[in-house]
Amino acid sequence: MVPAVSARRLGATLMGVAVVGFVLTLVVSAAVAPPISNAPSSDLSGRTVVGVQSTSTDGKVVVLDSDGEKLWSYGHANGYHDVSWLPNGTVLASFIDDGYRRCGPYESPCARTGVRVIDPNPSPHVVYQWTFPVRSGLNSEVHDAELLPSGELLVADMDKERVFTVAPNGTVTWQWNASERYDPPSDPTRTDWLHINDVDRIGPGRYLVSVRNANQLVVIQRGKGVVNVINENGDWRLLNKQHNPQYLSKNAVLVADSENDRVVELHRRNGTWGVAWQVHGAGGLGFDWPRDADRLPNGHTLITDSRNNRVVELNRSGKLVWSARISSLPYEADRYPGEYPAGPPVNSSANFGPTTTKLPVFGYLLDSARHVVSLPYWVAGWHVALGGVALVTFLVGVWLFARGWKKSVA
Repeated sequence: MVPAVSARRLGATLMGVAVVGFVLTLVVSAAVAPPISNAPSSDLSGRTVVGVQSTSTDGKVVVLDSDGEKLWSYGHANGYHDVSWLPNGTVLASFIDDGYRRCGPYESPCARTGVRVIDPNPSPHVVYQWTFPVRSGLNSEVHDAELLPSGELLVADMDKERVFTVAPNGTVTWQWNASERYDPPSDPTRTDWLHINDVDRIGPGRYLVSVRNANQLVVIQRGKGVVNVINENGDWRLLNKQHNPQYLSKNAVLVADSENDRVVELHRRNGTWGVAWQVHGAGGLGFDWPRDADRLPNGHTLITDSRNNRVVELNRSGKLVWSARISSLPYEADRYPGEYPAGPPVNSSANFGPTTTKLPVFGYLLDSARHVVSLPYWVAGWHVALGGVALVTFLVGVWLFARGWKKSVA
């Protein structure tokens, strides 16, 4: 039988060790974490626009200068995704917002998704907007839209799982439904079926589409349908719920391989697609859910590292040349003036950067939490595990202390 005084002392000790130990671990982790932002290299120039999806705050479009400092931002939406510079210096941005009364077949108020054109002068404001109602504000967003030479918008629609073009007056002029290739559920608007999150024009009437949940990229030719598939068998080791592929050539594509926490360049050799270049991190920090990668004309790669809340630029050897902190949950970045020709594919296999090792259960819990709240980029799965141990230790201490106190007054 433990004496009452000893039980109280042991309980207090356990509570103190749990609190002090966990807090000290967080302080040390924050102190030794690599920096998110750094000074730019001498050859960096131009502005960078970033679409911020956000978690606990409203989404926004943010424009940074070459030092990573904010030039301007615009919010007024639950979240932004794809952003791109237009030739006149305005920004085309896909977004989703709620509180709308015009809801079509859905109950009012509802969410609507679509695109905005934002003019920064004299202060950021919307000069064009096109939206349509969706059943849910989650997994129904327009994640990508592109202005075509014809003046039409090319849109990736996750709500009905389709790709379509729309004229300036809002008339749909062409569409491809994913049900033409994939077996659909009874109502795609009620489930996150394929999560089509990107479409890019790669030639006249020819589009590269990211079918995230199938781990596939497909090439669609208007009038013919799907004419090519990358990762035909959906192998997660090649692509795992990817975002924002960039077409480099008919035999090369750059992809943010999100769930594999890397950026890859895939090449087709002898009819088979494989990894030719990959990078797992930058600046001493492994990537955590990267969702955009652009090959710049100078051969550098601009990467949006979403859960690390940063945008980074790497040279061809994988070295960090620029980075900027963006809160919270950036989705995609585009370097001014936009519509630039992609730099050349790599000509030799390479593997760069630190990898991120995730504890199976606690890593999943942490990833889930980051969808709800904004957490410091250096928090890892083992912090969650240690927090669980600290919590159990603290509760045991409380129990011992209460038990000893009860005996002492009995």
